[in-house]
Amino acid sequence: MHVFTGVAHILTSEGKITDLDVIQAAILHDTVEDTETTFEEIDELFGSAVMRIVKEVTDDKSLPKMERKHLQVQTASHKSHEAKLVKLADKLYNLRDLCSATPVGWSEERVHDYFIWAEQVVRGLRGVNERMEEELYKIFQQKGLDLNLR
Repeated sequence: MHVFTGVAHILTSEGKITDLDVIQAAILHDTVEDTETTFEEIDELFGSAVMRIVKEVTDDKSLPKMERKHLQVQTASHKSHEAKLVKLADKLYNLRDLCSATPVGWSEERVHDYFIWAEQVVRGLRGVNERMEEELYKIFQQKGLDLNLR
């Protein structure tokens, strides 16, 4: 399953989310980062509500990677409820993917560091969807990262 539809699938099947704007934003969440698509195009095609959610979860690729990662941790708790849902599902998808296969070129240390960073982001997203949060807690515990998320 591709990450675009995978995140939406987690939201609908596990998170029990039915808000169409959130589901569409989940499908489009990496579009601006990974393609030439603009926020204006998303606004025109999907509406301002979807565009706002996508904009909230989109990293500014003009910034260095470490700064983008730091900003994700710092801004997570300030996101809208809808953006937090998309971020939670995206983190859950990415962590499950890392549990099943280590990307080529990634060391065990890099994987471990990603889990620690993801936990810091998730900490700021707490309280929006108990089901997805429980699944994330299980993954963190399996990795030995029982980091007081609850």
